[in-house]
Order: sequence, then structure tokens, then C-alpha cells
Amino acid sequence: MREESSREAGSAHRQNGRGHSRLSRFWHRFRHSTVAAHSSGNRVELLESGSEFFEAQLAAIDAAHVSVLAEFYIIRDDSTGQRFAHALATAANRGVRVFLLYDFVGCFRTDDAYFRALEKAGVRCLAFNPPPAWRGIGWFDRRNHRKLVVVDGVTAFVGSMNIGDEYTCARPGKPCWRDLGVRLQGPVVGQLAELFAENWLQEGGGELHPQRRPVPAATAGGETSVLVVSGGPSHNRSRIGAGFRLAIAGAQRSVTIITPYFVPGPRLLRSLVRAARRGQRVRLVLPGLSDVPLVRVLGRSLYGALLAAGVEIFERQEAVLHAKLMVLDCTWALLGSANFDQRSLHRNFELNLVLQGGPVGERFEALVE
Repeated sequence: MREESSREAGSAHRQNGRGHSRLSRFWHRFRHSTVAAHSSGNRVELLESGSEFFEAQLAAIDAAHVSVLAEFYIIRDDSTGQRFAHALATAANRGVRVFLLYDFVGCFRTDDAYFRALEKAGVRCLAFNPPPAWRGIGWFDRRNHRKLVVVDGVTAFVGSMNIGDEYTCARPGKPCWRDLGVRLQGPVVGQLAELFAENWLQEGGGELHPQRRPVPAATAGGETSVLVVSGGPSHNRSRIGAGFRLAIAGAQRSVTIITPYFVPGPRLLRSLVRAARRGQRVRLVLPGLSDVPLVRVLGRSLYGALLAAGVEIFERQEAVLHAKLMVLDCTWALLGSANFDQRSLHRNFELNLVLQGGPVGERFEALVE
């Protein structure tokens, strides 16, 4: 019995070793193919709704001492937008350096007075890709779809929600939007601050050196590795698309994808079909209610081929699904601002995180279920 137990333990150890080695090789390939910034020792907290994400974000801004860096596609001048503006202005008034980068097209319906009031309070505001006077409408197609807040270089928030009442379920009598995000601490926060600074400089905001306070390892309490995948039309190929395809190809048992806009294109469609035919359990959670009905119609036109290959498809009812999440093998997850559509893959500036280690996989899998 002792010899048999020893052989079984040795076999399990070798299998675990092979699994770890394979994951390390895959992680290296993912970093190389997507030009992702990598860090380990991070602490990641899942925020399971837009309202939870927003309240945690406001609390962090209210406690800021050094700097606040905020980047959003849509900022509305509604009750949620006013609370956000008040938090930024209050921080600036007490001496915090506050920078806000917003997409011009995404904020087209937001009155300029909203941003002028923030500027008057001491917040540096910068529109991403405003219309040039000397060109046609080609500029319109270049958008910043990222959602990011970095506070004091210590805490960061990344997710799928913009700033508006619909994302925090603050519209009585109207469907709630289903979103999610994460709060991060550890080395990844510095990488995200540098990414913001690069975007700020490229848009003409000048040099920005985010002030950072060192975070002791015990404070970060991190056991999660994070890859930061930033994509945009200036890249030779889609890093976001490469990340999606590599993640699907790297799964050994299961792939679960939650996305509000499902128009994947032929390469991603083939990746899903191949994964299902390899014996992976592939599940798609798509919107039953959508703010863009045409996209839902286009996505449904692909159901036949996917179902025939063994892909399971679910449509989320009652709420407007806006979360973007991929969970693989119940052990690692990919989330951020990018949708499963051609605009996110090729036209938008996007930000995704790949999370591995600690309880990340189990927490996200439980959320999916």
C-alpha cells in the first residue's frame, strides 16, 4: 500500500509539474504575442456590479492624497456623473493632482459646461481625438473605449462600465445594466499609470509623471499575476484579438465568455468552434436585452454554426448585459473594456487584463454560474 501510494503521489507530482510547465510556456507565449506588460504579487478584488464598482471608486478618490488619473469612454451629466465630478473637484481642491481623459465622441452629448466646471475646480481635462478642422470624418472612427482609474499610484480600477446612471442602476423603472470590474493593488498599478501617461502625452496633454508611493508587499497581499493588454488601431495587428484567440486555444477544459456585443469575425469564430470540437466545454453568455438590437441580430445569425459544433449559448434576461469577461479552466480570467466585435479588435483603444493565481478563477466561475 505504501509503495502504491508513493507511485500515485509521484505521478500526481509529475502531472502537476507538467501542468505548471505548460502554463508557464503558455503565459510566456501570451506575453510575447500580445506585447503585454506582466507583473506578479498583485491583489485583485472582484467588484460584481456597476454600483459596487462605482462606490468603491468614489471612496478611493475621496481618500486620494497625491494623484487621480481617470480615463473613460462615456461620462454623462446625470446624477452619477455629478457625483463623479464632485469627487474629482473636491480632490483637486485639497491639492490632489487630478487628470481626466474622456473620449470626444463618447461624451458628445455631455455639455461642455460639465468639463469647464471641472477645469475651474482644478481638474485637468483632455478630450480624446476631437474633430480636426482640416480633415473629413475619418477621425470619427478612432475612439478611446478604455475605463480606468488610478489613485495615488497605489490602487487601480478597471472594468466595463462608464460613468452614467445606467451603469449604476440609478434609473428607476428602466432595466439595470449588468457590469463588473476589479480593484487592483500591487505592481500592476504602476503599469496602468504609465499607460495612462502615454495616452495623455499622445493626445497633447504634455509630459505626465504620475507620483507613486511605494506599496509594501504585505499591504498588496498579492498572489495574482496580471497581464495588461492594451490595443489600438495604431498597432500592426490586433493585440486584443490575439489575446482572445490565445486564451481560447490555451484552455484545456472550459471556456466561458460573457460579452454584450458578439460579432467576432471569422478567426475568432473558428477558434470557438475548434475549442468545442477538441472537447472543451464552450459557453457563451450573451444579451437577451441589448442597447444595440442590430448587433444582437448579427450575433444570432452565428448561432447555428456554433450550436452545431457543441457550443452552449445562453441569453441573459431582465438586465442589459454590458460585462466583458472570459473565464478559462476555472483558473484564470480575462476582463476589461473590449467586446467580441470588430470595433474592439481593430478600431478602438481598449484595455484588457489577464488574471491568474489565487482565488481569481474560482471567484469568476462562481459569478458566471
